[in-house]
Amino acid sequence: MGGGSSTPVSSGKTTRDIAITGVTGAGKSSLVNALRGLSDFDDEAAKTDVIEGTTEPVGYPHPTFPDVTIWDLPGIGTSNFKAKEYLERVNYRKYDFFIIVASNRFTDYDIQLSQGIQKMKKQFYYAWTKMDISIKNAKLHADFSEEATLQKVRKYCLDNLVKAGIFSPEIFLVSSWFAEKYDFPLLQSTLKSHILRPADKSTKPSKESGIRFIFLQKILKIDLSKLRDALKHKNLEEVAEEIRQELEELQNAKLEIAITGVSGAGKSSLVNALRGMADCEEDAAEVGITQTTMECQAYPHPSFPNVTIWDLPGIGTPEFRPKDYLEKVNFSRYDFFMIVGSERFTENDVLLAQEIKKMKKKFYFVRSKMDDSMAAESRDPDFDMDESIKKIRKHCYHELMKAGETNPRVFLISRRDLSMYDFQDLQETLENDLDDLKRHALILAMPLFSRKILEKKKAAMHALIWKLAIVSCVIGVIPVPGLSLACDLGILVSALLRFYKVFGLDEESLRRVAKVFGKDYQVLKSAIKKSPMSSEITRKFVAGLLARSLLWATVTVIELVLDFVPVLGSLFGGVSSFVTIFFMLRSFLKDIVEDAENVRAKATEP
Repeated sequence: MGGGSSTPVSSGKTTRDIAITGVTGAGKSSLVNALRGLSDFDDEAAKTDVIEGTTEPVGYPHPTFPDVTIWDLPGIGTSNFKAKEYLERVNYRKYDFFIIVASNRFTDYDIQLSQGIQKMKKQFYYAWTKMDISIKNAKLHADFSEEATLQKVRKYCLDNLVKAGIFSPEIFLVSSWFAEKYDFPLLQSTLKSHILRPADKSTKPSKESGIRFIFLQKILKIDLSKLRDALKHKNLEEVAEEIRQELEELQNAKLEIAITGVSGAGKSSLVNALRGMADCEEDAAEVGITQTTMECQAYPHPSFPNVTIWDLPGIGTPEFRPKDYLEKVNFSRYDFFMIVGSERFTENDVLLAQEIKKMKKKFYFVRSKMDDSMAAESRDPDFDMDESIKKIRKHCYHELMKAGETNPRVFLISRRDLSMYDFQDLQETLENDLDDLKRHALILAMPLFSRKILEKKKAAMHALIWKLAIVSCVIGVIPVPGLSLACDLGILVSALLRFYKVFGLDEESLRRVAKVFGKDYQVLKSAIKKSPMSSEITRKFVAGLLARSLLWATVTVIELVLDFVPVLGSLFGGVSSFVTIFFMLRSFLKDIVEDAENVRAKATEP
């Protein structure tokens, strides 16, 4: 659910106030009526109008729950309620829960409202109304698909809210006139469950908590002591807020990698390899026997666009002479550089290294096309692969020393098989030289070329699961319709889809792997035994998984967590959400990792 941490109603307050807000004309009043089971034309309905109909906050009692009031707020951004003063004028702090109503397009007002609510650490839904009109307009196109239209609108809302800094937004596509359609039934049921949430309970630690904690560690395989220790100095909301900020920093971390060197050394081919793409694919860096890179080309990673690999023009050609090369390619932009050479390194390569060193940035000599060199060496009747590798490494070292590099280190690689030679050493060296945020981005984006990188991706996702489980305690979880547990389905769906991208098991990544290794897509797909395809991961599908696998939400496990960290029970759904998110993602990650290993093995079969 979008918004800040869960803010329970104070002990002195016996009512619950739900505010319906948004721009004028978005359908706020109609939604108020629909939530109360009324049409716009019933006697007790909220007033609707084609012009500004609501000029002050008006409360309407819920027909089923008399302690609940649904407030129809005036539209933001009108002459009567200017955006700058809107939040104070409608007394936003009065309300316990919000529904931001929008239609037609996402606006700056939506950003202001959602950020304002999140800043107050309160909860909200984002309701895109008039979906029937959007569907009607989409039907004018020959390739109309209702499901595709719904997905497009949902993605549009999600992308904009996430861009605005809203963590795990909860989005409902509705039509106030047709209550049975789209997400309106889900909105009603989740809102109803939220209104009927049970009173907070306090749980005293058991005298046997030490014994139970040993059992708890066996179940959770985590050290809850670090959370308990953190809570000695800060409250749960503060701990979760720090983790949420860390998650946002990880999500937004950018990594700019420059691939440079002499023309014809295989730079563009290496760019494609780092992006997990074949040279012949659409959107791949162009490769050729003549100079194909004539300007700095940015190639975002296809699954992690915050990681950009730059294909720089070759140095030492008539178009890019050493004297003005560095200025032309804007060297200060990049986080680190790979200086690529094939048969030999030259004075130009050392010049590049010296200039990069002056800028106090990292650089790495990469000797490419090792597969071609080994093929040539193997013609010798006395061919010894290890000796040939030593010979090439020694030759590169002396070439660079002769050109003026005092302590060169060269990584030997083959674009066609990153598991060969020194690529793993190069990747680990990069990790050690980067800060935590950029290191995380690098690990996620790296192609799955070895068991070791698989384990690193797995460790990164385990750390993510822990963080998401903590944050889920306080961001305002809701009971899942039809289940006696609470969690944030948005967190689960987003995390599961991220797993697929990290391990290259989403459909697009799988097709790229098939092209890189020259395998049939269906053959690789058949290696996925335990996980559904990524296109099947929807809120409905995840809710079904929860319904079939409730082991992690049993009373016994919840009591164990409460014994060790009792404060989780002070928030509605806190412990249930923690246990559900942690176990669901941990179980799914185990299957994803196993399937990823199977796909890698199938792809690399001779």
